[in-house]
Order: sequence, then C-alpha cells, then structure tokens
Amino acid sequence: MMRAVVALLLVANVVFFAWSRGWLDTVAGVRATGDREPERLARQVHPEVVRILTPQAVAAAASAAESRLACLEAGPFDDAAVGAAEAALATTLPSGTWARASTERPSGWIVYVGRFPSREAMQRREEELARQGVDAQALRHVPELEPGLELARFRERDEAGLALADLARRGVQGGRLVQLRALPTVHMLRVDRADPDLATKVAGLRLDALGGGFHPCPRPAS
Repeated sequence: MMRAVVALLLVANVVFFAWSRGWLDTVAGVRATGDREPERLARQVHPEVVRILTPQAVAAAASAAESRLACLEAGPFDDAAVGAAEAALATTLPSGTWARASTERPSGWIVYVGRFPSREAMQRREEELARQGVDAQALRHVPELEPGLELARFRERDEAGLALADLARRGVQGGRLVQLRALPTVHMLRVDRADPDLATKVAGLRLDALGGGFHPCPRPAS
C-alpha cells in the first residue's frame, strides 16, 4: 500500500513538473505561464480598428453627434384637435419618439416689438437686440401679433411699464406694451432629438390631422 502511495506521488510530481515547464499546454488546456503576450495579442480580432481616445476627443465626438440631432414640432393644437393629431402620429412614428408639449396662456402684459413684415426681418431685429444685451424671443400662439418679439412679460401693467421705460433708457426703440388676454391652452407635438434619418421622415409627413406638418422648434431663449 505504501509503495502505491509513493508511486502516485512520484507520478504527480513528474506531471506537475512537466506542466510547469509548459510541455503539457496543448494537452492540459491550461497554460502554465497564464494568458500573456504575445499570444494574447495574436488572438485579437481586427486590432487595427481599436483606438485609444483622449477625454477631449471623446467630448468632441459627443458634441459632433449632438449637433446632428434636430428638434421638430407640429402645431399649435387646441384641446379638441390634439387628440386626433396624436392618433394620426401614433400610426406613423414609433412610440417614444415624440411627445406632447402644452403651454398655458394666462392674461398679462408684455413689452413687445413688431409686427414685422417677415420672419427674416424679425430675426434681424432679434440679433440687433442681442447686441444691445436685450433678451428677446419670438412671440408664439398670438397670430395677430406674429411675427413679433416679446422682450418681457408681467402680470401687472405697472411692472411692464417700468420695464419698457428701462429699455428705452438703454436705447431700445420701437417697444410698446400689449395686453394679452387669457387664452385656451395650446399643445405642440414635438420630436425633441431626431437623428438625420428620423428628421427627414418627420419633416416629410403629410397628415391632415397635423395641419401644416412639422417645422423646426424655435430657438430657446438665452
């Protein structure tokens, strides 16, 4: 019995010695030296396409991808029309690619510049005001005042009057006070982050329930 144990130990030591030298790698399936170079490099699949990017390069790539995304919206719709528009859109675009954006229109007073003969003229005046340090944005959902610019909005006339006087002292010409009456809530259907393929598809939609279809979202106020 003792001889058998000694013999087994001797065989085990010989096998271990052979494995530790790497002589049994192809037989054992477990490498004695581990997974090291250059063998690991040799097993790479298309290593030439792998690149190491700096944080700056990653940020630049993300910014470039973001710049290709577009915002498109259709509307405005009232409470009665928005449901039909959503139903029509649901048959055309995948769920989750668009959403409803609703805007309440309470009464109040605005400092207003306009009405302009064209949207191009309005944009030129907007750029002029920006050079004067005045934040202006296109007035929306008030057809009788469009295209026009809203410079400030207040609930009380006195507050709006003080803002108008301050703008006049700063050299802003053509401003006036306009009272906005309370109007029903309006709804827009918006595709907020469309890649080029989706943007092309959305811009080409022609559905009666969507009215004039989709157009670029307005520039956000700075």
